[in-house]
Amino acid sequence: MKTLNEKLNLLKRKIDGDEKITIAIFGLGSVGCYLLDYLVSLADPQLKLVVVGRNAEKMQQDVNIIRTAATIRRQMRGEIVVEGGCDFKDVVSIETALRKIQPDFIVNSSRLYAGLKYGTISWSNLRAYGIWSPMSVLLGKNIMEAYGKADCNAISINTSYSDAVIPWLKSAGMPYFDFGSGNLNHLIPRMKFFVAEKFGIENLNDIDITLVASHFHDVVISKEGHTEGVKLLLSIKYQGKELDINHDEVYRACGIPMPTDQKRNMMNASSNFDIIYSILSAIREKKAIKIHTPGVDGHIGGYPFIVDGTGDDIKGYMAPNYPLEEMEQVNRNSIYCDGIENVVDGCLVYTDELLKKVKECFDVVIPKTVTLDEAEKVANLLIQYVIKPNI
Repeated sequence: MKTLNEKLNLLKRKIDGDEKITIAIFGLGSVGCYLLDYLVSLADPQLKLVVVGRNAEKMQQDVNIIRTAATIRRQMRGEIVVEGGCDFKDVVSIETALRKIQPDFIVNSSRLYAGLKYGTISWSNLRAYGIWSPMSVLLGKNIMEAYGKADCNAISINTSYSDAVIPWLKSAGMPYFDFGSGNLNHLIPRMKFFVAEKFGIENLNDIDITLVASHFHDVVISKEGHTEGVKLLLSIKYQGKELDINHDEVYRACGIPMPTDQKRNMMNASSNFDIIYSILSAIREKKAIKIHTPGVDGHIGGYPFIVDGTGDDIKGYMAPNYPLEEMEQVNRNSIYCDGIENVVDGCLVYTDELLKKVKECFDVVIPKTVTLDEAEKVANLLIQYVIKPNI
């Protein structure tokens, strides 16, 4: 598996050579459909968009309406290809698709149990999302196993609980996703809304926010407006200067009402879009762009990350605002609240507090430590005894 910087520079050579850039979206549920629509709206003739899944007929219907709507908007410039017959539970099937498509980007937007926001069950009962990690890792594991077998060099993005999933894959010695989407990107706009109103700032893009936290704090801050007593890393700047603002006040302002149904996936799709568009822009415009991404380089939690195209080569690195060790510790404190004690040596380790809550709320016993090989067994247990009785 090539390093991220090697893959970024392979992409740069294709962009500079005006070659087609192929973006493969694995799974065309609500996240995948939103993402496809956003990418089509770029009206970028260099992009070739491929949607991958089992049901070609269903995907073609979704593609048809997105393509028709984009044409009405006069934005349909690139190519969209439907690649059906790919079973995400079958590594050989995925490998065959990867060898055929030869993607430059892969976005995994698939879900093991479709049509359900897992948090609707876990938050009200457990106040923790980490319980679902074995479900989140399974299809991504298959995709990355196939990725390795196909000797794929695509820049890869995962959408499901990357805070733990990506480090879980890396710790097992497997190929792992380059980026995760979501989480911090859901909080930062809410912070910008408040800061802009408080300081009379017209352009939200002039507000520079750097945030370090895991998935748990995306949820607790957006729902309840506080950090559960955990000290996070947050910087808010305007025109290069740190603003004098109470961070607790900022957190409280993040609790704005939003839908709880599939429309929320606009945010996750936008996070995927942001990663792809930031990389393309950094290369084409020769600039450095900061993104926020969970699981980057196999680190637990969420981090600010720089995609830097200012030199002869493009490179990615952690934003220098805070020492890496400090960011790692903050993220470990944060994800502990989500029920994850550690991810190490191919194992996910739940907290004792989560095990106790699961037993009390659902009368289910889950193992303290889950190896990657045991993830499917635990995922099936969660589906059978936690999800199905509660939907």
